Amino acid sequence: MSTDVTAKSPAPAPPGKSGSAAGGGLLWLVLDGLRRNMRQYGMLIALGLIVILFAVWTGGDLLLPRNVSNLVLQNSYILILAIGMMLVIIAGHIDLSVGSLTAFVGAFAAVLMVNHQVSWPVALVLCLLMGAVAGSIQGLLIAYAGIPSFIVTLAGMLLFRGLTEILLQGQTLGPFPNGLQKFGNGFLPEVGPNTNYHNITLLLGLAMIAVVVWQEFRDRRRQQEFSLDVAPTKLFLLKLVVIVAAILWLTMLLASYNGAPIILIVLAVLVAGYGYVMRNSVFGRHIYAIGGNLPAAKLSGVKDKRVTFQVFLNMGVLAALAGLVITARLNAASPKAGDGYELEAIASAFIGGASMSGGVGTVFGAIIGGLVLGVLNNGMNLLSVGTDWQKVIKGLALLAAVGFDVWNKRKSGS
Repeated sequence: MSTDVTAKSPAPAPPGKSGSAAGGGLLWLVLDGLRRNMRQYGMLIALGLIVILFAVWTGGDLLLPRNVSNLVLQNSYILILAIGMMLVIIAGHIDLSVGSLTAFVGAFAAVLMVNHQVSWPVALVLCLLMGAVAGSIQGLLIAYAGIPSFIVTLAGMLLFRGLTEILLQGQTLGPFPNGLQKFGNGFLPEVGPNTNYHNITLLLGLAMIAVVVWQEFRDRRRQQEFSLDVAPTKLFLLKLVVIVAAILWLTMLLASYNGAPIILIVLAVLVAGYGYVMRNSVFGRHIYAIGGNLPAAKLSGVKDKRVTFQVFLNMGVLAALAGLVITARLNAASPKAGDGYELEAIASAFIGGASMSGGVGTVFGAIIGGLVLGVLNNGMNLLSVGTDWQKVIKGLALLAAVGFDVWNKRKSGS
């Protein structure tokens, strides 16, 4: 987070006020930090407000431990797709095929395990390879043949949907082995003494808090070493307290029910891994470069075709993973599976801060956008809102997010 304050200079006092007013000064620092980082924190604040509103409207049912666990399980595959879609959009492209590819991989898994009795670990690997092949083909056509991503992935959407119906012959196919079912619905095992909480979940939550605190302090120290702008100490500590409190609250909720879902651990690994790649790796910087300014990226030596190919290959693998998750959760493969998933993933990315023009967005933002949609869906279901009005409300949420992005860019430019 950047403010007017550098690591080597004291915090300025609010205009027209004395810097000795500690409470008012902290409030001003918070408001100033939010103003300067509105794109980054706007949707996070919106998510908090949405959670509070639905918690009140549902009489607290939204935040019951069982419902929080269901919220994770119900939205896990959309969050996986949103991570890959965010990378695609940052690179300046779009992928309309992920919903159909998700259904196709689920059908492929069903044929392997149900019709040919292939063990589920082998089928899982084969399905991920199938997703990589599908993503590679689309990546080749987009990157090296020069066909627009909209056209290629639109064709892929129709192709994979047709192949799904061919594989399943219009029927639902299942059930699956218990091992795969646990992948989509299972929880971490209970070990240790009886504490009325899930011990492994508590330990994982504490470990995550330690990692987050260490990461925040390390990033701040590095920024100071390079004489970059850093947040004032009070604002930095306030941010840290909020993050730790949120992790601890979620940990206690999950630990008071069945513990952390297995898919939540998978999601945490994906968020940490892709977040690191996009922040610190050459590949991540190249994705931002080709999405932000393709001619300049080419002049700088970025191999844009290879990067684009790799982005779509990655999207194919994540779509395959999402297909395995939803198939395991439903314990069946259906010709209608994956309908609208591509729109949910795209909406999650844009709500999470992605820009229509590319070059902007974060993995964490994609997760926030997916959670906004997930909480809206879950809250409206608890309130028995009809599916027609649910679509209207989600459409308005997407329109508001994109409108906010346009307004924010215009304000920054002015």
